[in-house]
Amino acid sequence: MEVFLPIAEVQINVILILFVSYSVGFLSGLFGVGGGFLMTPLLIFMGIPPIYAVANEANNILASSSSGALTHWFKKTLDIKIGWLIITGGLAGTFIGILTFSYFKGIGKIDIVIALAYMYVLAIIGSFMLRDGLKELNIFKNKIPIKKKLHTHYWIHGLPFRMRFKTSKVYESALVPLLLGVIVGFVSAIMGVGGAFLMVPAMIYIIGMPTKLVPGTSLFVTIFVTGFVTISHAFTYQTIDLMLVLILITGSIAGVHVGQKIGQRLQGSQLKALLAVLMLSIGLLMAYETFFKNKESGKASLTLPTNKIAEISDFGNTIYNLSNNYPIVYGILSIFIALFFGVAVSYIRRQISKRINAPKTIPPKAI
Repeated sequence: MEVFLPIAEVQINVILILFVSYSVGFLSGLFGVGGGFLMTPLLIFMGIPPIYAVANEANNILASSSSGALTHWFKKTLDIKIGWLIITGGLAGTFIGILTFSYFKGIGKIDIVIALAYMYVLAIIGSFMLRDGLKELNIFKNKIPIKKKLHTHYWIHGLPFRMRFKTSKVYESALVPLLLGVIVGFVSAIMGVGGAFLMVPAMIYIIGMPTKLVPGTSLFVTIFVTGFVTISHAFTYQTIDLMLVLILITGSIAGVHVGQKIGQRLQGSQLKALLAVLMLSIGLLMAYETFFKNKESGKASLTLPTNKIAEISDFGNTIYNLSNNYPIVYGILSIFIALFFGVAVSYIRRQISKRINAPKTIPPKAI
C-alpha cells in the first residue's frame, strides 16, 4: 500500500513503515529504552530525508513516552523533583541544539551532521555497553563473586547547590541533573531521539537513583524534551508530517507493550549485550549509507519494490495546507495527537490490568 507524504514529499509503503515501527517499538519495550536511535536511521534508510526523519520520530517518541510515563505515575515509580531539574536543563539544551541544527541546515550540511552524530554516539555507547554486558555475562557464567561499592564518586559529585531528593533518597548537587538535561536536550534536537540511552545510565551511575525509579523518570523527562523538539521543528521548518506520525505511532505503541512482556523473562546482562550489538550495527549501517552507498541510483536502501506511483490524497492536501497556512495550530495539533494516543493507550492498559488482577468473588453455595 503506497502513499505519498505531503510534507516530506516522498512515497512510502504503509505496511513496511508499520512493520518497522512495530519492530522498533518491540525492541524499545524489550530493552527498556526509547527507540529513536533505531527508528530515525531506519526512516533515513527508507528514503525519508534526515531533517524529516528527526522531527517525525521525535513526535512519535512523545506518544510512546507519555503512555509509559503515565503508567509509572500510576505505580508511583518516578521522581518528579529530579525530573523537573533535568527538564529545565533539557529545554536549555534543546534550544542550543535547535540553533546548531539551524546553522548546519543553513550551510547545507545538516544531513552529514545527523549521520556523523549517529555514527559516533552509537559506536561509543555501544562499545561501552558491549564491554560491560560481556563482562557481566562472564561473571554470571563462571559464578565469580564480586564486591560492589555502596557509592562511586566522581568529580561531578563535588559540585555546589546540594539538594535532598526524598523519593530517590539521594543528597545531590542540583547542577548534576541540570547538566544531564542540557546534554540530553542537545542530543535530542540533533538526532531526534528521546535521550533515554544517555539518561538511564547517568541516572543510575552518576545521580545514584534507585533502578525502579529510573525508567519512569526518564520517560517523564522525555515527554517535555521531545515535545519541545517537535514543536520547534513544526514552527521553524514545517517538517512534521502527520500522515507519517500516525503510522509510526500505531506501530510503535503496539510493539512496546509486547516487548515489555518478553523483556521481563530475560536477564539484564543479556539485554545489555544485545542492545550494544544493535547499536553498533545501526552505526555501521549509517556509515555505509553516508559514505559508501552509490546514491546516483536514487533508490532507498530499505524499501519494497513497486511500480505504483502514489498521488497526494485529500487528507494529504489538508495536512499540507494546514502546515503552510497555520504552522502554530499545526504544531500544537501534532503535540495533542501524540499525547492523546499515549494517554489513551496507557488508560486502556490500566483498565485491562485492573480487570485481570481484580479478586474473583466466589458465589455462595446454594443451601
